Amino acid sequence: MTAGVALEDGADVLLDELVALRRELHAVPEVGLDLPVTTGIVLGALEGLDLEVTTGTGSSWVAAVLRGAHPGPVVALRADTDALPITEDTGLGFASANGSMHACGHDLHTAALVGAARLLHAGRESLHGSVLLLFQPGEEGHGGARAMLAEGALEVAGPVSAAYALHVIADLPHGVVLTRPGPIMAAYTVLEVTVTGRGGHGGRPHEGLDSIPVAAQVVSALHTHVDRAFDAFDPVVLTVGEFHAGSAPNVVAERAVLRAGVRTFSEATTARVALELPRVAERVAAAFGATAEVVVREVMAPTVNDPASARVLAATATALFGPGRYAELANPRTGSEDFSEVLRRVPGAYGYLGAAAPGAVGPDRKPAGNHSPRAFFDDSLLGDAARLLAGLARHHLAPGGTAAGSAAGRPVSDTSADPAHAPDAATWPAHALDDPPDAAVRPVTSAVEPGDAPDAADRPVTGAVLEAPDAVPAAPAPQHPAPDRSPGGQP
Repeated sequence: MTAGVALEDGADVLLDELVALRRELHAVPEVGLDLPVTTGIVLGALEGLDLEVTTGTGSSWVAAVLRGAHPGPVVALRADTDALPITEDTGLGFASANGSMHACGHDLHTAALVGAARLLHAGRESLHGSVLLLFQPGEEGHGGARAMLAEGALEVAGPVSAAYALHVIADLPHGVVLTRPGPIMAAYTVLEVTVTGRGGHGGRPHEGLDSIPVAAQVVSALHTHVDRAFDAFDPVVLTVGEFHAGSAPNVVAERAVLRAGVRTFSEATTARVALELPRVAERVAAAFGATAEVVVREVMAPTVNDPASARVLAATATALFGPGRYAELANPRTGSEDFSEVLRRVPGAYGYLGAAAPGAVGPDRKPAGNHSPRAFFDDSLLGDAARLLAGLARHHLAPGGTAAGSAAGRPVSDTSADPAHAPDAATWPAHALDDPPDAAVRPVTSAVEPGDAPDAADRPVTGAVLEAPDAVPAAPAPQHPAPDRSPGGQP
């Protein structure tokens, strides 16, 4: 892979190689924490760069440190590398055939971070500080971030001052960047409640203690508590997705087990859920003479963006791609992401990048979304993804704290879009971000200045607030032609 490239035009030079890397990763997906093939590909792609590389022992993480020519802070950029246990059904020529699939775009994340490493390496003489490149396994519910951080991956370059990650979305318009200050994704907590009564004959239920109606009352009480005890503006979403009990129609069930998933958006409310919901279950069961044993597992914490870092991401995207390709999310998404563990420790921001094929999203057009066996991600955006990641690092490591995006040749205050990126009249379908369809996009002021710190005061930069998907302009076609997908092609 070519090493000597600059940020201004290097992404276009690297595009074909990044696409090839992504497709190599896509064809050999691995699930969980142990990803030997993926790790080998990543290490091979980083060869030739002057990096300090550390690999995990308990899981297949890779931390690569790029030292700039001058002292300064450390910025972390993270990509998740694992796949899902889904049988692919895209018909692509590079589709996987091993029963697993990169159905959430982590292959693109990995390739984009390799591209950012090469762009930053080419300009390292101007960097005042270091970049920590984190390739993390096990994001899909396997505790990968916690495992990686427990082994010290976040400390290998020195104290980190800011951290960023991007996620591609298969059913959002090509190339549009989205983020927001504060909560952007939910925490995910799982409750397992085992209600124990007393078994007996189905014809003489009074001689036993039927766990099923008791557990049903527990379900009702959990929903009531969530509805009435928590602030509507710091919401809790509870879904009882499993309920198992009984062995025969003529037997009083001694035991019933239910499992619930709970989504929350703040650390305080997440902690309240873990404390209060078990208490509700235990007391309801006790009222009927039964017992309830509750196991609480916090799968992922809420992903909460530092406001100043979110402004840096917004301004960098606007400066690189123009205002027509950035929108601010009005509401967080109810999915979960373990980059939250990094943001618990250092200020930073998480954002989305639309990865539908150009023109694939519209009022009456809904492509398959992430986690679908037919999810399609247009890898012609990999150059832009690499530029954005590199630009975020350059913002913090430029001499004197150069404004975000200035490495691309435009100051942040210049939000004039390239004509090729001018928004058109196409709109996003209401499904795109699960946001309410009754509001419109409106201008917003965000902020970024040279060396913007997490406590910096607001300063304006043009952007947009996404309050309804059906009112946001779709992104135009990319500047470069989409790579040939034959054989296979887009389904």
